[in-house]
Amino acid sequence: MRHGTTTLFAALCVASGFVFGKCDKRHRAIEFLKFLKEIDGQVPERLDVHIVMDNYATHKTPKVKAWLARRPRYHVHFTPTSASWINQVERWFAEFTRKQIQRGVHTSVRQLEADIRTFIDLHNKVPKPFK
Repeated sequence: MRHGTTTLFAALCVASGFVFGKCDKRHRAIEFLKFLKEIDGQVPERLDVHIVMDNYATHKTPKVKAWLARRPRYHVHFTPTSASWINQVERWFAEFTRKQIQRGVHTSVRQLEADIRTFIDLHNKVPKPFK
């Protein structure tokens, strides 16, 4: 029985294996932009940020494009479905699904989101890049 859903925005640092993750009620451009702003606040300004993402419409709205255009350290790479660059974060999602979602019993969205945050926090205590 489903007790509701959540959207998980996740960004994987491929060099370290660290995951930035955020749950939200919806998957629209406004929520995606909030997630980008959180990443921007957590990544040191001296570093370039390469964002590899699929061609989902949320990623290409005028507001998102304008925000990215004002930040020259951001480099966006759109990939076709199943492209190798995006496979690493997809691999993380598969591990997350297998270890947390499929085996979990979540009787509310609040509980689901708490379990997602716990999984990400535990993963980030000893992050490892995928090889």
